[in-house]
Amino acid sequence: MGTPAQTPHRIVMTPAARRALDAAARLFYERGIHAVGVDLIAAEAGVTKKTLYDRFGSKEQIVVEYLADRDERWRAFLAEHLDAAGPDPRARVLAVFDATGAWAADLSPKGCSMVNAHAEISDPAHPAHPVITGQKRWMLGLFTRLAEDIAPDRAGELARTLMLLHEGALVAHGLGIFPDAAASAREQARALLG
Repeated sequence: MGTPAQTPHRIVMTPAARRALDAAARLFYERGIHAVGVDLIAAEAGVTKKTLYDRFGSKEQIVVEYLADRDERWRAFLAEHLDAAGPDPRARVLAVFDATGAWAADLSPKGCSMVNAHAEISDPAHPAHPVITGQKRWMLGLFTRLAEDIAPDRAGELARTLMLLHEGALVAHGLGIFPDAAASAREQARALLG
């Protein structure tokens, strides 16, 4: 799976920083990262630009915090679905798609924040890049671990196929190509698993 990305530096959240991050997260997701400046984030959060720079240091660090926070929330959300699915690896794979459908419906009407961010941040030198690619590598690792329990002799291939179904569903959902893309991907995964 390649060399692991270096974990980006994270900051300690004060109440003002949390307000700023919440405002930035909403704005970045709704409008795009490049379209949102620190002036707008500060105004929406009710803080000064100086407070933003004192807490985060740069817009790039705000982006890191936004994506890392979203990833942490996704992993916790997914863990609940995986726990509820029990020990059966096939049920756990399908739980990933169920979690994705629920997350997308409630929290991601414009598609995956990591995919959207990558469309704007493809430079590996950007401090948020490891967060984006790390989240997708983590998902592939999860699918690989689940696939090893289902088909040890072809776990890598099965994991990549599940990942493609998953990511395709996220993109189709974000683009509004057809309704309930996660449910369609889940059915394809169920058929694939036999």
